Amino acid sequence: MLGSETKRLKLVGFIVVLLLLAAGAALAFNFPGFGGKEKVTAINGAVSIQVAQAGDGKARFYTFADGGKEIAFFVVKGTDGAFHVAFDACDACYREKKGYSQDGSVMVCGNCNMKFAINRIGKDNHGGCNPGHLEFALSGNSIVIKVADLRTGSRFF
Repeated sequence: MLGSETKRLKLVGFIVVLLLLAAGAALAFNFPGFGGKEKVTAINGAVSIQVAQAGDGKARFYTFADGGKEIAFFVVKGTDGAFHVAFDACDACYREKKGYSQDGSVMVCGNCNMKFAINRIGKDNHGGCNPGHLEFALSGNSIVIKVADLRTGSRFF
């Protein structure tokens, strides 16, 4: 009897470890429903993100609440030294609500697996499955995004 109880405890422990590993992986890869997106708020009609927070080449994902919608976007510094800001959605796949993930120097669509060079994300590359362009400005040590520009992407969400 004691042997079967020990086996049961080991099985429960094993399952708990698996669940913790799965949750950690979900957070690390920004899977929907597991966080990974920082909520931002507007001050004086704009959202401000510190350059130091987003300047290491790793995509940072954010959400902005507006009228019951969570507008998602990301900021990433490319190897070209420029910041690239885009909605976490595109014209083609947004209905699936899978957004993008980063794989080295590319952003990957979570729905169709298309890859987009970070250095090319911007005004000149939009439409189709490209990350939806989001206007921004650099002001001192901040990346500033106007609420009006965020609202232009509300249709994706």
